[in-house]
Amino acid sequence: MGTQHTSARPHAQSRNDGKNRPSRRAGAATRRGGVTHDNARHTTRFTVIGNHLAQHAELSLTAIGLAAHIQSLPSGAAIDIRSLAARFPEGTTRIAGALRELEAHGYLRRTRERTKDGLIVTRTVSCNQPGRTGVPDEPKPKRPTQREKKPKRPARRDDKPPRRALPTVPQPAYPAPDLLATALGVLSGLRRTDPRLLISATDAEHLVPGVAAWLERDLTPEAVHNALTAGLPQEPLHRPAALLAHRLAAQLPPLPPFRTPENPAARHPLQNCDTCDRAYRAPEPGTCGACRSAS
Repeated sequence: MGTQHTSARPHAQSRNDGKNRPSRRAGAATRRGGVTHDNARHTTRFTVIGNHLAQHAELSLTAIGLAAHIQSLPSGAAIDIRSLAARFPEGTTRIAGALRELEAHGYLRRTRERTKDGLIVTRTVSCNQPGRTGVPDEPKPKRPTQREKKPKRPARRDDKPPRRALPTVPQPAYPAPDLLATALGVLSGLRRTDPRLLISATDAEHLVPGVAAWLERDLTPEAVHNALTAGLPQEPLHRPAALLAHRLAAQLPPLPPFRTPENPAARHPLQNCDTCDRAYRAPEPGTCGACRSAS
């Protein structure tokens, strides 16, 4: 009769014995209280989000959630700070910070572009895979077809004379989009001081570089506004854009003096206001002076 070894290990049983057993990893997670998933397959109304976003090690939770929301929106949806603040309870400051996070990590691209009407708008592109060099799909413009040239009709006595070109204006050394947007804001505000300074979008497009050249010379928008509206003639202004172009060229101030390296406090960069999204100069992002005084 043989001796029984009670310390010997029992024979290992086959894992494929027809019974569903959780894996060691799942069992360990269950004992520790970790997450388990009860997933259902989506067939409609779903958005694919990469784990590089959902599990990003540097983005805040607000930025990750905002990126997922933006990627679920259709093209053309409004994602400016005011629209997002009206949709979510986080407020303009946290939403603006989350947008800057996504822009810094490549999930958003924001550029300023000029429309056909002369307005400068912000175009935002959402990227579900940062680093991809593609561009969003856009309809290709139709190639113009050649048309027969119509013969010019003879001039008549009641024809209006051709519109005279505006005087040339100074050009900025670095026409940054934020600088041009501030210059357009200066021109748009002139009519509030004098209604006669209402100009067309075409004239504004011609004058914007001249105002930007003044702003490059360390002048504030208020100083440029006062220079263009001070001492206007009392008689009606038949061509206000021509008068503004003449003042921009004739009264252009000199360049500011060179700053020595001992004074590193250079001009503050342009920032976008977290409340109204307008450009202003400040060392850190935040709100502009008008929004701070209004609050």
